[in-house]
Amino acid sequence: MTGTDSVWLTDAAYQRLREELVELRAAERDPGDDGQAEATRRARRLELEDLLDRAIVGEAPADDGVAEPGMVLTVRFDDDEETETFLLGRRDGADTEELEVYSPESPLGSALTGARRGQVRSYQVPSGATVNVTLLEAVPYGMHVPSH
Repeated sequence: MTGTDSVWLTDAAYQRLREELVELRAAERDPGDDGQAEATRRARRLELEDLLDRAIVGEAPADDGVAEPGMVLTVRFDDDEETETFLLGRRDGADTEELEVYSPESPLGSALTGARRGQVRSYQVPSGATVNVTLLEAVPYGMHVPSH
């Protein structure tokens, strides 16, 4: 479903980011701002334009158990008994308070992208240590059952 340059967004996140972009464009036409504020707005506008151009909106990934953006992943680290569940996507691309969001470009997200149920992947943490993580489940966002 997603290419390497694609970004998965929920419908609500896409609309929120488009509204932010409209506001930024309007603010850029407002004279009298200091150079720093103008530069910050311009950088954010360019980031949003790029993000929205690459967006795949609300289209659920295939329910094939493969970890990819837009999937809710349940994992177990090393031999820990506890599991962790999170959305693989961009923080500003998902409207979720119930789930942590990890970017596909993060060390963890990069290691898990393409993994199938039961596969063990490894990645390095900032300290230089290697961590093993097992993918237990991958389901499309919106089809997952929130834990309470």
